[in-house]
Amino acid sequence: MVGKVIYLIYLLGVPLAVMNLARRWRWIDRVSPMTVLYVIGLLVANTTPVMAILDVKGLNEMVGNLAVPLALPMMLLGCNLRSWSTGKAAKAFLTGLVAVMLSIVAGFFLFRNSYTKDEFAQICAVVTGLYTGGIPNISAIAKGVGISNELFLYITSYDLIVTGLYLVFIIFFGKTVFRGLLPQRGRQKEVVPTSDETLQRSNYKKEKVIFPFDRSHWRQSLMVIGTTVVIAAVSYIVALLAGGEGINMTVLILMLTTLAIVASFLPAMRRQESAFDMGLYCVYVFCFTIANGCDVREMNLMGSLNILALIVFVIFGSLTLQVLLARLLHIDGDTVMVSSVALINSPPFVPMAAALLSNKDVMMTGICVGLLGYMVGNYLGIGIFLLLGGG
Repeated sequence: MVGKVIYLIYLLGVPLAVMNLARRWRWIDRVSPMTVLYVIGLLVANTTPVMAILDVKGLNEMVGNLAVPLALPMMLLGCNLRSWSTGKAAKAFLTGLVAVMLSIVAGFFLFRNSYTKDEFAQICAVVTGLYTGGIPNISAIAKGVGISNELFLYITSYDLIVTGLYLVFIIFFGKTVFRGLLPQRGRQKEVVPTSDETLQRSNYKKEKVIFPFDRSHWRQSLMVIGTTVVIAAVSYIVALLAGGEGINMTVLILMLTTLAIVASFLPAMRRQESAFDMGLYCVYVFCFTIANGCDVREMNLMGSLNILALIVFVIFGSLTLQVLLARLLHIDGDTVMVSSVALINSPPFVPMAAALLSNKDVMMTGICVGLLGYMVGNYLGIGIFLLLGGG
């Protein structure tokens, strides 16, 4: 019990400490606190047996699962939703969708040599559902196309490995790559201030500020926390009732988003300066739990390398295609990055992308792209199966 308490303090305290240090040390601010946290978590996970000794794997997952339902509404409460563009979201979704579908079809012909046509069509169907929708889609598609348990296990195992690599790319290089390759006319001015700018807004000296829970905003913080807890609780109950045996993730994300949008227009919730920063803290906790749970020593790369090659090709091939299509349609880099993260990693990772970009105004676009993916994922997965000659 003592070990779990210590580990919980570690999970919650290190992100807070890094955020506070980012206000004092400019290099942390420049490389992003998220990058620093990811490095710390990976080092701890892969050089020490902390998780095994303290038996805290379940605690790590629980904290990560709780952080997302809190981060989404908090960050949305701090957004300027009146500036959101549905046209931009539609273009981002369609380019991402086309890129994934073309990559799937090309991958079918490139990597199916060791499988029958029906088997690889089943694999492509599940992968399609995974990267246009997400985990909620693949179980339904797997049953629909009749894929074997062995092949399904390979897909989900390799997905964890490759999407982890994709996440590393996004965290360390995403902002530079997307903004370097794509136009930025559609991007709002960065909304997360630099260390000095943040300090100027506060009446406290650096050494007296505990970011993000600034004492000058404690009333706002309590209001934001209370509103967020109510939104998360209602959303969870509705998603649980809609899911039958488990939580319906599509309903959960939809409810969190809808209730947060409604709450953001209430007079009492306007100008809540602390909302986005508190949501940002939850995002950092979420990412820190991911890094701490990523032990490469436990990863098994053996099995069907053709499936591994397909997944690598689809993720990074679709990313390349999406960037090319975005250049043709003049979609800005921030929008493309959040939409790519929404499709490949799912909507809960959108706040992370917005935090990396220091651009909260792209959050709604990313969430909508992910939700649309959830809605069409099953149709596209079965459609690819039939198109490639399955059945």
